[in-house]
Amino acid sequence: MTEVGKTPWHLWVVGVLSFLWHCIPVSDYIGFKTKAAWYIAGADLKPAQIAWVDAYPVWADVGWALGVWGAMAGSLLLLVRSRHAASAFLISLIGLAIMSAYQVGMQAKEYQALFGEGVLMFLGLIWVIAIALFFYARAMAAKGVLR
Repeated sequence: MTEVGKTPWHLWVVGVLSFLWHCIPVSDYIGFKTKAAWYIAGADLKPAQIAWVDAYPVWADVGWALGVWGAMAGSLLLLVRSRHAASAFLISLIGLAIMSAYQVGMQAKEYQALFGEGVLMFLGLIWVIAIALFFYARAMAAKGVLR
């Protein structure tokens, strides 16, 4: 049992793993938005994949930004023990829902054709992690670990 306000060891583990995990979508976002050669070559992106992402409607692009930056903010806020981590993860979930509505709800066949059959399973994994981080941050705030 953890004393109210005392930082449990698992907060640091979850916070660091969350930060490292979210470095991936941050690099994806920056790489796509800047058309960085290091990213395009490293991710082995095809012109059709780049064109598909470039054609996102504004609302899907906003969802992508909310998802990526909300999750990174949540990770950093968790590490500084801020109660606002849960809110940031909630914003990330809203962004993920918007992106998923576009990618899966409206463009699922093209999404799979361009990025492979496993892309929907990976999206499912992203959802599981995002939901778990939100509930973890909420639980830590409720226990007084986050201030």
